[in-house]
Order: sequence, then structure tokens, then C-alpha cells
Amino acid sequence: MIRTDAVKLTTMKAYAYRQKQANGDIGIVIVKPDGKQPGIAGISKKTGEPVPTANTNRKVFPIEAFKEAMELTKGLRFEKQGPLKVTKDMFKEPKSQPVEEVVELNEEACQKIAAHYSDKNGNLSYDLINKELISFAKRSSIVRGMIEDGKSAKSISTYIVNNKFRNIAGNQDLTDKEIEKIVEVLDGVSKQGIFKQLNAEVRKLLAANKK
Repeated sequence: MIRTDAVKLTTMKAYAYRQKQANGDIGIVIVKPDGKQPGIAGISKKTGEPVPTANTNRKVFPIEAFKEAMELTKGLRFEKQGPLKVTKDMFKEPKSQPVEEVVELNEEACQKIAAHYSDKNGNLSYDLINKELISFAKRSSIVRGMIEDGKSAKSISTYIVNNKFRNIAGNQDLTDKEIEKIVEVLDGVSKQGIFKQLNAEVRKLLAANKK
């Protein structure tokens, strides 16, 4: 058959296209996913309006659907194409993709934390960071309670880092995501694993609690 590409309708669950008929006239064909007889309409040469054929059910294929099909297919190219098969899957709504949260670096907090953990030469020291965080871990009653409750090493380390970094930055409103961003920047200085010593110590404390 000689027809245009199919377009998806909004007035009903169906696809439609323009088709050249044997006598050279142009018709509108609407195909539903149920596989039953499609709706067909000619186009009046006097009014330009769609004229459904006698065997087209007006209730199943309302005139508004033909008008929409005419509008959407207007100007589309005709070419030889096979029959159109419409399935229910063609009307499934696409799954929404989660929007990735963009977190800006809190530069002021980052600078304060970096300065706090810099050595005499002004270089960021992972040793100073881990020494202070491990000291806090051993003194904190909350950390001790988390260890006794068998919390994961990751959750304990995260609590230690977030608590200390908020205090050093003087900003208790720093979000976990903002702190993650700061850690990402600090970790990029050496890429040796900024909390390697802290994590090892936390795992040691958890192991000791199980004995």
C-alpha cells in the first residue's frame, strides 16, 4: 500500500495514517491495538473534512479522531509500506528516569576543613585527618553505641566524618551530599583513600566488640 508514516493519536488509543486509494483519492486510516476492522474515512473535496465510510463505527472511531489524524499527517510523505500492526505495548508510558541531584561544592566549608587538616607546609595531610577522626571515634559515646549495636562499618565511618566536618566548618546545616562532595575534592588530592586508616580502625573496633 502507498501510505504515510503512522502517527499516534491523543483523542483515542490508536495510530493513524493517510493512504492513497486505488482511484487516486486520499483516505485516513485509524488502527486500534485490538486488531479489529480499522476506521476509514475519505476527505471531502468540497469541505476538506473527513467523511467516514459506511461500515466505520462512529462510536468507536469518532470524527474528532479523524480530524486529529488529518492534522498530524498533513504534509507527510507517501511511500510504499506494509500493513501497520498496532499493539498495546505501543501505548505503555515510558518509565520515568530518576533525576540525578546536582550538588554544588560548598567552597567555604571545604576551605575550612582543608585548612584545619593542613600540615606546616600548607599541604593537606591524610594522617592528620585520620588521627583526629580515630581519636573522636574512641571518645564518642554515640560511636560506642553504634559499635555495640553492630552497625555497619560504613555507617559508623560516615557518622564520624559528617559530625567532625560539620563542626570544623562551623555549619551544622551541611547536608550529607555536600559533605560527600567535599570528601570527593579532598580525596582527589592524593587518591590514596582519604579514610583508609579510619575505616581500618572502625573495622577493628567492630571485631573487638564481637569477642
